Amino acid sequence: MKDKIIVAIDTQDKDELESLLKSLKGSATFLKIGMESYYTFGNDLIKKVKDLDFKIFLDLKLYDIPNTVEKSCRTLGKLGVDMLNVHAIGGSDMLRASVQGFREFAPNSLLIAVTQLTSTSELMIQKEQLIEKTMKDSVLHLAKLTHKENLNGVVCSANDVIFIKEATHPSFLCVTPGIRPKGVDTHDQKRIMTPKNAISNGSDYLVIGRPITKSINPREAFENILKDIR
Repeated sequence: MKDKIIVAIDTQDKDELESLLKSLKGSATFLKIGMESYYTFGNDLIKKVKDLDFKIFLDLKLYDIPNTVEKSCRTLGKLGVDMLNVHAIGGSDMLRASVQGFREFAPNSLLIAVTQLTSTSELMIQKEQLIEKTMKDSVLHLAKLTHKENLNGVVCSANDVIFIKEATHPSFLCVTPGIRPKGVDTHDQKRIMTPKNAISNGSDYLVIGRPITKSINPREAFENILKDIR
C-alpha cells in the first residue's frame, strides 16, 4: 500500500528538502519531483533521491511539438525515473512521439498523460478554454486518446477514475492528485477526494503533497494517511 502514495516534495528550499527526505526515508517509498524542485536542483536531485532508494515520479507535464517532446522524453528516460508525464492535450502525434522517445531508455518505467488539472473547474474549461463539452467528456476523451497511443495511464481527478477505467481498461493506470484528508485545507485544488475514498474509487496512485510536507511531522502525517486507508 505504501507504493500507492506518491509524496510531492515541491520546494525550492534546500534545507526543507533535506528535512523532508530525512523524515520520509524508511516510511514513504515513492516521491514526486515537480517543476519547482526539478528546475531548482536539476538532475542532482534525481540522483540524490535515487541513491536514497525512493521511486521517482518526474512531474514535468511535457507539452510541445512531437519532435521536441520525443527528444525530451528520450533524455529524461536516461535518468532512471519510475514515472514521467506529458499533457494529453498535445494530441495523438505528440503522445505517440513521447512513447517512442521514453521507451528507448526506460522500457519498464511508466509514462502517463495529464487530462485536466485538478485545479481546473467545469466553468474554466467552458469559459476560458472554450471547450464546448462537460468536464467529464473532456477528461474521458483525453484518457481514451492516451490509452489508444499505448501510454500506461493518466493523471486525473479521483472523481474521474471509475468511468475512465470503464472506457479504457481496468489495468489502465489512474494517478490522482487533489487528495485531501478530512479537515485539511483544499488550497488551490477544486476536484478533491479523501485518500480512503480515492482508493475505494479505484485510484492506482495517490499524489499527496502539502497535507504531508507542510505538516509538523511529515512521517507521522504519511503514516496516519496510510493507516486511514488500511
